[in-house]
Amino acid sequence: MTNEDTTWEELSKISADPPKARDKCVQCKLCVYYLIRPVVVCWCPGLPKQRLCPESRIIILQHPAEVKRCLRTAPMLSLGLEDGKCLTFRGKKFPSPKHEGLTEILNDKNTILLYPSPGAVALNELDPVGTNGQKPYNLILLDGTWPQAKAIYHASPALYLLRAYKLVGVPVSEYVIRTQPTEGCLSTLETGAYALSILEGNQQLKNIMLGPLHYLCKFQLENGAVTHQSKEFLMKQKTYPKLISRRLAKQLRMLPEES
Repeated sequence: MTNEDTTWEELSKISADPPKARDKCVQCKLCVYYLIRPVVVCWCPGLPKQRLCPESRIIILQHPAEVKRCLRTAPMLSLGLEDGKCLTFRGKKFPSPKHEGLTEILNDKNTILLYPSPGAVALNELDPVGTNGQKPYNLILLDGTWPQAKAIYHASPALYLLRAYKLVGVPVSEYVIRTQPTEGCLSTLETGAYALSILEGNQQLKNIMLGPLHYLCKFQLENGAVTHQSKEFLMKQKTYPKLISRRLAKQLRMLPEES
């Protein structure tokens, strides 16, 4: 038998049917903005047994490019909270005519923005819900890379009118399989979990909400992933493998003075 005959014989044994796709996670279908993942690699088992129903709401203003990211955490907020407790609006400027209901939310006196603007105040200085008659909050989060979040903020004058707050004293991100820009950066899920636990006066919320992130990281580390240090840490150790822009280098050198 010639090599050509052998090749044709091997090709004839290949099935014409497409390979069987892996079973997809049914629970992910609850979230319209989420790319449904195969069951074996999905983090849905880390979600709370019952979706949480805090008094306050999280309002995510999401940059369109964030949807394309594979390992994003905003859907963990959407699936971990009851319907209506986590709303997502997508765009580069807010509000716009397509963002139905967002203008009313931004005009609510109990709406606050989590963003480290120059006048931002520590979030833990606010009264938790129920203290001194405090009503539930609408917590605005900007979802995207740091440059994307800045672009959203500067393109949206309506956000300037909101009371701005920031998280202080937060630990290093637990999203250990992803490289963060600096030691103080958190994923969208972590930001929402820490902030909501402060506003609701319930630290247990944070632990429950971070369940899917812990599940994802544990699975990835058990299957070959490695823990990542922040860019800031790697550059200080002179081990960061890529060139960085002058602007980023300048910002990182300023971090100790700003913190």
